[in-house]
Formats: sequence, structure tokens, C-alpha cells
Amino acid sequence: MSDNEKRFREKIKAVQDTLFVLGGKWKLPIILSIYEGNKRFNDIATSIPNITNRVLSKELKHLEENLLINRTIVSDYPIKIEYDVTDYCYSIGLVVKPMEEWGKNHRKKLVSRSRAV
Repeated sequence: MSDNEKRFREKIKAVQDTLFVLGGKWKLPIILSIYEGNKRFNDIATSIPNITNRVLSKELKHLEENLLINRTIVSDYPIKIEYDVTDYCYSIGLVVKPMEEWGKNHRKKLVSRSRAV
């Protein structure tokens, strides 16, 4: 395998790793919700339209396993759990901000295209 092929495979693997952690419909909205101050499960759930409790629970666990959020038991009885973004999570801002801008521009492009038809 040539050096170019190795570098290309490394690039692909890095993108796949990123998509594994951040990809999907719900992970970034969950992170953004927590970042905006929604710390409790129900607050996060109500801030994200159409997410089910089952999916939210699964995605929170995935984000915690990947060191992007912390889960803290605030009180034992009744049990209260809060979520917060980690310092490490802030590093994805460099990825998310351009995605947000691209998404806004893409939506405008599609809307203007559909109006032209």
C-alpha cells in the first residue's frame, strides 16, 4: 500500500470515528440542549421536538461513554440526575459551528430552489 493510500485511509477512519460519536439525528441537538442550560432529563426531552425518552436515554449514555457529557446524581431521594457538557465537549465547537452555517445556507438554497420551480 502506498503512502497516499495510507493517508487516505487514515482520513477516512478519522471521519468515520467522528461520525460514530457525533452522527445521527439526535446527538448534536442533545449536546446543544445541555449546553443551553437544560440539565435534567425531562428538560432536555421537552427542548428537542419528537425525541422519545428511550432514544434520549440511549444517546445520553453514548455521549457520556464518549466523554462529551457528565452525568451527576444531585440527590438520592428522590433521585435527581443532571447532565452537563465536559470541557472536552467544547472542542467539537470547531466542527459544529461550520456545520450550522452550512446547514443554514443549504436550507436557503433548497427553499429558493423550490420557490423557483
